[in-house]
Amino acid sequence: MEITETTIADVLLLKPTIHRDDRGFFLETYRQEHFCSYGIDVHFVQDNFSQSQKGTIRGLHYQIEQPQDKLIMVMQGRILDVAVDLRQNSDTFGEHTAVELSAENKHQIFIPKGFAHGFAVLSDKANVYYKCSDYYYPQGERGLFWDDSQLGIDWKVNAPIISEKDQNQPTLNEISTDNLF
Repeated sequence: MEITETTIADVLLLKPTIHRDDRGFFLETYRQEHFCSYGIDVHFVQDNFSQSQKGTIRGLHYQIEQPQDKLIMVMQGRILDVAVDLRQNSDTFGEHTAVELSAENKHQIFIPKGFAHGFAVLSDKANVYYKCSDYYYPQGERGLFWDDSQLGIDWKVNAPIISEKDQNQPTLNEISTDNLF
């Protein structure tokens, strides 16, 4: 597995080794020792799966209580996956990184605690699978407005489909420092 940093050092792009033959392919989607060799001690406790249609934007979400490291991959389709740095003392606070994940490229993204996460569906449909290092805790869930001009995210969709909850999230300037890392 090849692990590289994205434009934000702690957000990692993982490119698994794919073994192909006439029957299909095989790859490892997670191996703890790869993370340990990169200095990351993570233990995943919850797996999530979502399906969304083209143009859907989910996010930007994070948990201030029981924050989660996430490992995201696409099982079907193609997405633009986005992480926004919300760590108050970080040199990249308020900046984002975006990578394209697809069933074809089989890449994954590791997003550590302290980041808001979201994605846009670029294909007709996308099945997204992700591992989390802590359990979902609704009382600790927070969000960031997906189209905050300060963030300048190009979601690469023309007619975004957004939930009511995500349409009513605060901008980065409106978030209390109590709701940051």
